[in-house]
Amino acid sequence: MESFFSQAGTLLINTLFGLYILAVLARFILQLVRANFYNPFAQFLVVVTNPPLLPLRRIIPGLWGIDWASVLLMLLLEAIEQYLLALLRGYSVTGTMLTVLSVSQIADLVLYVFLFAILIRAILSWIAPYPHNPAMDLLVSLTEPLLRPARRIIPPIGGLDLSPVAVLILIELAIMLVDHLTMGMARLVVTSPSG
Repeated sequence: MESFFSQAGTLLINTLFGLYILAVLARFILQLVRANFYNPFAQFLVVVTNPPLLPLRRIIPGLWGIDWASVLLMLLLEAIEQYLLALLRGYSVTGTMLTVLSVSQIADLVLYVFLFAILIRAILSWIAPYPHNPAMDLLVSLTEPLLRPARRIIPPIGGLDLSPVAVLILIELAIMLVDHLTMGMARLVVTSPSG
């Protein structure tokens, strides 16, 4: 059984690293979907994530429209988080294991961001169908690249847009796939003699 200090440490590490990684990821995704960065929420993300990103961008340039400095920062932060959690729990981890954990955790986080963004957008569209506020504008920018192709395949039926349901099912399947692949990779790393 974990001690209070181990549980408290785990909570603090998960919360602090998780929130910051989420901020970097949100900024990264909003850049990919070309969201309005004059939005107050986007401006908050820029201010919070600029201190580590600006120096990294001097070393790691963007390429093919992807901010590789953000990707590296997320992976490094996730690796540090996993390493600290392993230390706290008394486990030893290899560099390979940290890499596998970091990539899978970031992939899961990306999928969950889209999952919750679509859910929140769907709920808000039922409560207030046409709200014009900064949060809803960002949700539309974030989710539309996934929902638009689904709408082409699944047209509205009786005025009801079922594309979010289809996309949510696909995201859930992707989460299951990432978790399955992670478990497989973890088994390979653990049983590998070179570890």
